[in-house]
Amino acid sequence: MTFSEALDSLKTGQRVARNGWNGKGMFLFHVAAWTFTDGRNDNLPCVPFVAMKTATNDVAPWQPSQADTLATDWSVTA
Repeated sequence: MTFSEALDSLKTGQRVARNGWNGKGMFLFHVAAWTFTDGRNDNLPCVPFVAMKTATNDVAPWQPSQADTLATDWSVTA
């Protein structure tokens, strides 16, 4: 599927990934609501964003590359 279709899937709570990614187990997911607490200021609301579960089992904010936005090898993952 296209990136646009993948983005629509993310917004409905599904996980997506590119078939061309080298890392095993990597996927993207939509974080709709999240509150940051740093010990000084409680309850700092964050805007929705896309996060990636990496091959090393970390989670990081994610931003697409130009290649990602033009790719057609996106799929929904389990």
